[in-house]
Amino acid sequence: MRIGIPKEVKFEEKRVALAPAGVDALVRNGHTVYLQSGAGDGSHFTDEQYKQVGAKIVYSVEEVFTRSELIAKVGRVSDEEVTYLQEDQIIFSFLNLAVVSKKIISAMMEKKVISIGFELIEDEKGLPVLHSMSEIAGQLAVQAAENLLESTNDISRGVLLGGIPGVAPAAVVILGAGVVGTVAAQSAIGRGAQVIVLDKDIHRLRRLEKMFSKQIKTVVANPYTIARGVKFADVIIGAVMIRGRKTPNLVTADMVKTMKKGSVIIDVSIDQGGCIETSRPTSLSSPTYVMHNVIHYCVPNITALVARTASFGLTNAALPYILSVADKGVNAALMNDIGLTKGMAFVQTKQ
Repeated sequence: MRIGIPKEVKFEEKRVALAPAGVDALVRNGHTVYLQSGAGDGSHFTDEQYKQVGAKIVYSVEEVFTRSELIAKVGRVSDEEVTYLQEDQIIFSFLNLAVVSKKIISAMMEKKVISIGFELIEDEKGLPVLHSMSEIAGQLAVQAAENLLESTNDISRGVLLGGIPGVAPAAVVILGAGVVGTVAAQSAIGRGAQVIVLDKDIHRLRRLEKMFSKQIKTVVANPYTIARGVKFADVIIGAVMIRGRKTPNLVTADMVKTMKKGSVIIDVSIDQGGCIETSRPTSLSSPTYVMHNVIHYCVPNITALVARTASFGLTNAALPYILSVADKGVNAALMNDIGLTKGMAFVQTKQ
């Protein structure tokens, strides 16, 4: 199969869908890989490294799309890329269709594109490709919060996340007990913070209490408990994810107004719309803004901060599925893997 890897066009997106090791595996299986020149630069993978494992370097996004049967990319298809889509072309990417424009969705359906969302693929343990990015995002969320609590400007609280003997640590309130929430809790505990996790699923909360030997507090999430947690928090980490759907606003603007001056919101759910009413997407170069005296950090592609690690993680998780489709053909691969089938956002294949 002919496989294309375009250079990501989203602002400050430094990740690449497949590291050289992934391309090597595809080429060894007899497939042809077209890589747009510079696609790996943000992750410090050179064109020469890709050439050494058999990739063919091309010099425009149009050439990648027109020469490839399967496209592997990180972000959702852009307005420019959608014009190059071919009928029945296979797209692997983080689709996040809940926040994609109707224009792009209509174009993909009109061209009968077979779209497989990394964030939707399942296995017996969960969402394997998304899991790899969520592990990174959970760590980065705490890292960002720790930095933003420091006295770097007039509004910052000047609080050490872990405190010291005789001085209380920061209170970190995490909304969601999934992978992001679990890893964020682990990172915050490791730094000595006081951690409270809210989730509506009591089974998830039991799992966390057992995992962390009651080092954290768990609370069933509802409007009353969320409002109390928000008011108490030095840091709120929004880690809510509803598969294939826009994230609901669990924290209202009125709740945000009750927060301490200089407290921090890290909305990791922003790539699906955000779980906090006052959140809006920011960027790696300008990640924060202040609203109601609260510092907001809402970077949709937060894992691009560590693009090389993220690209390796994405390759490890996504390559088996891309290889399966390339080796067997899309119909056979889907028939043999229900979890891969669940990754399909929409499809119109030839009969």
